[in-house]
Amino acid sequence: MKLSNNKILITGGASGIGLGLTIRFIQENNNVIICGRRESVLNEAKNKFPSVITRKCDLSNAGEREALFTWISEEHSDLNVLINNAGMQQWMSISDGDFYHRAEAEIETNIEAPIHLTSLFLNLKSLNTIINVTSGLAFVPLIKVPVYSATKAFLRSFTISLRELVKFRNIEVIEILPPALNTDLGGVGLHDYAPPVSDFIDAVFEQLKHGKSEVTYGLSEMMIKSGYEDQQKAFASMNGIF
Repeated sequence: MKLSNNKILITGGASGIGLGLTIRFIQENNNVIICGRRESVLNEAKNKFPSVITRKCDLSNAGEREALFTWISEEHSDLNVLINNAGMQQWMSISDGDFYHRAEAEIETNIEAPIHLTSLFLNLKSLNTIINVTSGLAFVPLIKVPVYSATKAFLRSFTISLRELVKFRNIEVIEILPPALNTDLGGVGLHDYAPPVSDFIDAVFEQLKHGKSEVTYGLSEMMIKSGYEDQQKAFASMNGIF
């Protein structure tokens, strides 16, 4: 994809990886729209980066996803890049009393939302790029986040198919596969040990510059090149299975 002079929607663009992408795309001379559930976080991003356009939207709600698309099609019909970044990570056990309801919330945000938004935004004639943010856990699940890992494996599979399905329209489909990074995903402090988002974003843009359609870093870079035995070893190591 070209890295400048785009109009881009980044879901979950006010925090974590989404904010990192927002900052860098602004620096690369793009018009950036971000959406998210928390208005206070959106306002904080707007205060720091006045050029960013914000829209409050609960992506787990189909009606709000449709309202988001209607607003974009009416107010920003020249939008050409959709970045499905928003995600929810639940640390839980299948024996938890609220396991199913928390799993539902993850599926709504991590699977239903990007599929629905993709379907909606394909109606924009200007759309030429879709970027889906998956995870290194798409290859090797972490059992503490069983549903999250499964949703990212689903989204990776969907992205691979989508890339072929929209070729006839010359729409580029890119997958970004982050490892664990120092964000608040899943809860404050859970990922303090992990690399900073800024280093990851630098690597992402270097790979985008060279036209990569699967953008990897750390664990995901190792896993995308690995075979079954390597993935089994990684699974055992990550989950303390000996």
